Amino acid sequence: MSDESKKKPAAEEGSQEATPESEAEAAAARKARKKKKILLIGGILALLILVGGGAGAFMVMKGKKAEGEKAEAVKEASGKPAFYALGDMVVNLGGEGKHPHYLKVKVSLELVDEKDLPLIESIKPRIIDNFQLYLRELRVEDLRGSAGMYRLRQELLMRVTEAAQPVRVRDVLFQEMLVQ
Repeated sequence: MSDESKKKPAAEEGSQEATPESEAEAAAARKARKKKKILLIGGILALLILVGGGAGAFMVMKGKKAEGEKAEAVKEASGKPAFYALGDMVVNLGGEGKHPHYLKVKVSLELVDEKDLPLIESIKPRIIDNFQLYLRELRVEDLRGSAGMYRLRQELLMRVTEAAQPVRVRDVLFQEMLVQ
């Protein structure tokens, strides 16, 4: 029995000695795993940054290309821009109230090419009709502030572009605007 009792303490001593070594090995393994995780996360982040930067650069270049093509199309019109005055328009504005409100507006159209002036002249009644139909539905509140003016310009430009096909109208310019 004494041999067995000698073996047990020896085994216990060995396990006690192995414990600090195995703890050190486990700590080293944990550190190695942490390093791998950090490297993996860092690599993924770097990849995402590169992909995002590449996508951003692609979008910027695509936008510049579209702007360049648009500028070339304007240059291809080969003519000088021209302005066509539609004249004064007076309309009764929509809305409720005791007193009617009126809008007096004087509009000019900026054409891409001065060669289109005769065509615009021939469709002037259609353009004025489209404008008047739209303007009569407006209320005084719709015309307040610079945002109201901007929306009005965009709406009139959309209507004149549709009515004046194939003539290209660049912009609608207000020479005078009065709301009473």
